[in-house]
Amino acid sequence: MAKKRQILVIGHNVNGCTPEHEKIAYETGKEIAKSDSVLISGGLGGVMEAASHGAHDAGGLTVGIIPQDDPSHANKYCDIVIPTGMGLTRDFLTALSADGVIIIGGGSGTLSETCASYMHYKPIVAIKNMGGTVDAFIDKYVDHRKNVKIVGVDTPKEAVKYILKQISK
Repeated sequence: MAKKRQILVIGHNVNGCTPEHEKIAYETGKEIAKSDSVLISGGLGGVMEAASHGAHDAGGLTVGIIPQDDPSHANKYCDIVIPTGMGLTRDFLTALSADGVIIIGGGSGTLSETCASYMHYKPIVAIKNMGGTVDAFIDKYVDHRKNVKIVGVDTPKEAVKYILKQISK
């Protein structure tokens, strides 16, 4: 049996997450499930919960890698919860668990996960016009090393399509 593709969705937690972020994240989760990929997230609220909800509703598998050591902190749409007890250091676990990353807005935590993904050459795509710290890097590189370009797209469908194309290379 072949390994399932694993796509990480990152973005605003509860603080800063708007109804538009939730809508886009929900649709992204659905698209990931429809592609027969596993949705990976930080397992908490906001974008993470909305993406997990969308994947769950579409019959997909969701994994939440949470910073706490108690699995009860995960959102209710996580099928598998990995309680790390590592705090924000868990951003490296989410990044390394993914074959590709989709960004929907976000603050400094999202930027941390983006940088971890970038340092490990993971394909990264950001939904445009979502605001957040990563906007400054859309269609650019994080630094002079030019590991991977953070590609901007307009829709969740385009985001998943781009990631799947990069994974298959």
